Amino acid sequence: MLQQQTQFIQQEKQQLVLSYARTESEVREAQRLRYKIFAEEMQARLPGTDSRLDVDKYDAHCEHLLVRDAGTNEVVGTYRILTPSQAKKMGGYYAETEFDLDRLVNLQSNMVEVGRSCVHADYRSGGVIALLWSGLAHYMQKNRFDYLVGCASISMIDGGHNAASIYNKLKVASMCPAEWRVFPRCALPLASLDGDAEVYLPPLIKGYLRLGAYVCGDPAWDPDFNTADLLMLLPMSKMNPRYARHFLGK
Repeated sequence: MLQQQTQFIQQEKQQLVLSYARTESEVREAQRLRYKIFAEEMQARLPGTDSRLDVDKYDAHCEHLLVRDAGTNEVVGTYRILTPSQAKKMGGYYAETEFDLDRLVNLQSNMVEVGRSCVHADYRSGGVIALLWSGLAHYMQKNRFDYLVGCASISMIDGGHNAASIYNKLKVASMCPAEWRVFPRCALPLASLDGDAEVYLPPLIKGYLRLGAYVCGDPAWDPDFNTADLLMLLPMSKMNPRYARHFLGK
C-alpha cells in the first residue's frame, strides 16, 4: 500500500489536507460527495442510488485521493486512480466504456487512469483541485508511470453547443498525435450543434491543458451524466515545466 501523503494549504480561512482513503468508510465519504455533485447538482442518472452514494465496479480497484477541510473533517474533493495492473484485472479502463482505445494499447503498461473528479460547491476557488493535481503528480512520479489519461466532462445543459465549441477550439491547439487518437462509441453529434458559441472551459479541462495534456479525439456523449466527455492524455515527459516545478519541485 502507498504511504499516506498529507499536505496543508491555507485558502482564505480554510485549511485543507490531502490524503488517500485507507478504509471502506473513507471510500464511502468520497462516494457520498460524488453523489452530491453528480446526482443532486448535475442531475446524473446513477444506478442504485438509494444509498445516496455514487458507486461503480471500478471503485474497489482504485486508489481514492481525498481533500478534507481540516476544520470540519469533511471531504470536499476527491479523485480516483486506476493503475495498469488493476485495469487489467477489470478487463479494461473505465474510459473504454466510452472510447475505442486501440491506439493506446502500446502505452497501457505505463498508463494510469484518473476519474470521478469532483469538488464541493463551497470550495471551488482553486485550492482543492490544486491539491488533487499535486497528489496525482506525486503518485505518478513515485510509481514511475509515464502516462496519465482521464475523461474530462463538459455539461450539456445547453444542449451541447458549449461542448462542440470547446472541442472545435481545442482540436486546433491541443490535439494529440494521430497515433494516439481515440474514437467515441457514442459520438456527440458535432455537425448538428453550434460549434462557434462563446466558450466556457470547465476547471478540470483548464487544469489538464495547463499541465500540457492532449485531447485525444472527438467527444463522446454520456447520456446518463448528460455530459460530453473528452479523453485527455498527459505524457509526464511533456508536463509543463512550470507545473512540474510547482507540484514536484523540479
